[in-house]
Amino acid sequence: MDKFITLTSTVVPLPVENVDTDQIIPARFLKATSKEGFGDNLFYDWRYDTNKQPIKSFVLNNPKYKGEILVAGKNFGSGSSREHAAWAIAGYGFKVVVSSFFADIFKNNAMNNFLLPVVVSEEFLKEIFESVEQNPDMTLTVDLENQTLKNNSTGNSEKFSINSYKKECFLKGFDDIDYLLSNKDKIEQYEMNRNN
Repeated sequence: MDKFITLTSTVVPLPVENVDTDQIIPARFLKATSKEGFGDNLFYDWRYDTNKQPIKSFVLNNPKYKGEILVAGKNFGSGSSREHAAWAIAGYGFKVVVSSFFADIFKNNAMNNFLLPVVVSEEFLKEIFESVEQNPDMTLTVDLENQTLKNNSTGNSEKFSINSYKKECFLKGFDDIDYLLSNKDKIEQYEMNRNN
């Protein structure tokens, strides 16, 4: 995994509330057990019509919006516990999802798949949506070390919270196994002391 320290990127705005995991990745795509290819089916039923043609009005089909940050409405990732939703978002190329509220299971699945969920106030989320509407080339900067999200159009920023263990994993580019291996000496020392 690549280390995540800071990211400055344009954004893809999805100002829709209560987006559930079935909308993120429809159930018919869940047969695969590998993470490969899930990004192709992200928001499939919103992206394509019944003839599999792109729906031009949907944000992912609009060439003026691009970037590694998805900005979503309140209560993103509700519904089932499918990890495939995080696979699809990360597989599409997003590294961060910003919202004013995430479903807990989705939030944990996202972090386990190196997709950073950033919770901001509803007021700040509204400001971000307004900024990107005025200028699709606006950027946000995520500073994980200082746990801040900055709207570079206005200069305003907010702090966000993250589990300290997951923060360390992101900063070091570790998954759970990498983290355990990085502490191998401490674990072995503990076992030796315990057995004496």
